[in-house]
Amino acid sequence: MRAVTIRDRAAGVAGLSLTEEPYPHAAENDVIVRVHAAAFTPGELDWPGTWVDRAGRDRTPSVVGHEVSGVVAEVGYGTTLLTVGQRVFGYTDPARNGTLAEYVAVEARDLAPLPSGVDHTVAAALPISGLTAWEGLFDHGRLTSGQTVLIHGAAGGVGSVAVQLAREAGARVIGTGRAAVKDTVLGLGADAFLDLQADSLEDAGQVDLVLDVIGGDILNRSAALVRPGGTLVTIAAPPTVRPADGRAIFFVVEHDRVRLADLALRVRDGRLRLLVGDVRPLAEAPAAFTRSGPGKTIIQVREEAWRNRKEAWRKHGGSSPKVEPAPG
Repeated sequence: MRAVTIRDRAAGVAGLSLTEEPYPHAAENDVIVRVHAAAFTPGELDWPGTWVDRAGRDRTPSVVGHEVSGVVAEVGYGTTLLTVGQRVFGYTDPARNGTLAEYVAVEARDLAPLPSGVDHTVAAALPISGLTAWEGLFDHGRLTSGQTVLIHGAAGGVGSVAVQLAREAGARVIGTGRAAVKDTVLGLGADAFLDLQADSLEDAGQVDLVLDVIGGDILNRSAALVRPGGTLVTIAAPPTVRPADGRAIFFVVEHDRVRLADLALRVRDGRLRLLVGDVRPLAEAPAAFTRSGPGKTIIQVREEAWRNRKEAWRKHGGSSPKVEPAPG
C-alpha cells in the first residue's frame, strides 16, 4: 500500500515521502481501516511517538497522520466493538503507524461509528480538534451556562469548535485571532472578537475561563484576565503563570469514543460546523505539512486511488467507465 512516511528526524518536513509499505497487521482488538480521508497535526513530527515505540525502540520509517475516517476492512481477534463494512472515524495512537496511508491498523476503542450523512472529508477534521475543544472547555475548564470564556485562535481547528460548543452551552464567548478571521469567528457564534495584532488583549475584561492554543506572551498575559476561582487552560505548553486565586492547566487530548460519537451527531444535525481548508490527494500530503491558512487540511485518500484507477483504465484503451463510488 502507499503511505506517507518519515525516517530522518533532523530532516523535518523535508524528510516526508510517499512510499510503498506493507499492508498493516490487525493485532488483538484491532481493526484495519480502509482510509477514505485523513488529517495530520504539523507538530506531530516533534512527538516522541513518531520516532520510538512505547518501549523506547526506534520505529522508523513511521507513517504520519493520526486522524482518520474510513470503512472497517478487517477485524482482529477479540474485537467486538466494530464490524467489517462499518463507517468509522477517530484519533489513532500516536505511538503507532498513522493514517496518511491507504490502510491503517487501529485499536477499535479509538474509533467511533460515523453517522450516515457525514462526509469522510468532514469527519477526518473532527477527532483531535473536537476532543481537545470539549476536554478543554468542560473537563478541565468546567465551563457552565452564564460564564464568559476567552478562546484564543478562535478560527483554528480547536478554537472554531470551542466557540460553537461554548455558545451552545450558554456561555458568553470572546474569540481572538487576526483581523481577517473576524467575520468567521462571529459567524460561528462568538459574542465579541479581539484582533490580537491591533486590539489590546486586556479589552476582553475579566473572564471565567481562557482556552489557549497559542502559548508564549499571549498565554502569560491571559492569566491576569481570569476572575478569582476561574481557570486558564492551554494545550501549547505548561504555563509558567497562574491566575490569582485560580487554576492553570496544561493538558494533552485523550481518546474518548463516546464523546467522538456525540460530536459526530452534532455535525450530522447541523449543530457543529467544521472549517475544512485544503483537500489534497495522498501524493501531495508531504507538501501539505507546510501549508498555512484557515481550516484543517484534509488528505482525501480513497478519491485519489479512484482517480488513479480511472486514469490507468483509460491508458489501456478504455473510455471513461461508469463506476459506483466505494462503499461507505
